[in-house]
Amino acid sequence: MTTTADRASAIVPAATSPYQRSVAEYWNHEENPVNLRLGEVDGFYHHHYGIGDVDWAALEGPEASRDERVTAELHRLESAQADLLADHLGAIGPDDRLLDSGCGRGGGSLVANRRFGCQVDGISISETQVAFANAQASKRGVDDKVRYHVKNMLDSGFATGSFRGIWNNESTMYVDLSLLFAEYRRMLARGGRYVTITGCYNDTYGLPSREVSTINAHYICDIHPRSAYFREMAKNRLVPISVVDLTAATIPYWELRATSPLATGIEEAFLNAYKNGSFQYLLIAADRV
Repeated sequence: MTTTADRASAIVPAATSPYQRSVAEYWNHEENPVNLRLGEVDGFYHHHYGIGDVDWAALEGPEASRDERVTAELHRLESAQADLLADHLGAIGPDDRLLDSGCGRGGGSLVANRRFGCQVDGISISETQVAFANAQASKRGVDDKVRYHVKNMLDSGFATGSFRGIWNNESTMYVDLSLLFAEYRRMLARGGRYVTITGCYNDTYGLPSREVSTINAHYICDIHPRSAYFREMAKNRLVPISVVDLTAATIPYWELRATSPLATGIEEAFLNAYKNGSFQYLLIAADRV
């Protein structure tokens, strides 16, 4: 249920800096087929990558249907990633409330609602993404439980202690982590769970590699060092209970995507960064104490 405090948050502007406005503008106009075609497979539109072993049979068979098979396989891998994140949210009941922070076109919120039957709020600074996501929730008949809002994850306006769980799925690289985790400390109920799946650069490598810098430029983001996550969580009473290195598990996704007509040209940078050790793909689950 939306609280009075939540309703009052409508006055909080979403994009509050020139950088945030540039990011919002980018996602308001983004229509990349790799984000749209995969979602068309089953109506779950994700804005993240995938994990798991590839069924390379997708490359075999009639040439006329090859692209369709590869698209379905890429979507299966990204769906596996969304399910893994949901696995780490802990014991969520139908009366709990979750926040999908940086929700994109809303697929993760729908996954969580299907899994737990609870209320899920999704937030993005992109008006286009929020409108699309709300239309998907309405189409599925879950708009009484799943709602999307144009809000800033650094200053959302939601009531203090109002969420049992919060997650980011590949969206933390757009914000200052010290501000982000301070806001999550405020919004999470004591004993609540925070989960992120993110790419981060490997501190032991040194400064960001050329490949990491290429990824930053491609997505207009600023990938954080691995250490920053744990440092800022510790400052904000978020105690990690699970850290999973998904780097090896995501490489097959990128190898398959590189063969696809949906490739965007960034695949080589990801593969090289993962393989040379300068970039890591992590899942971190932490409890609010």
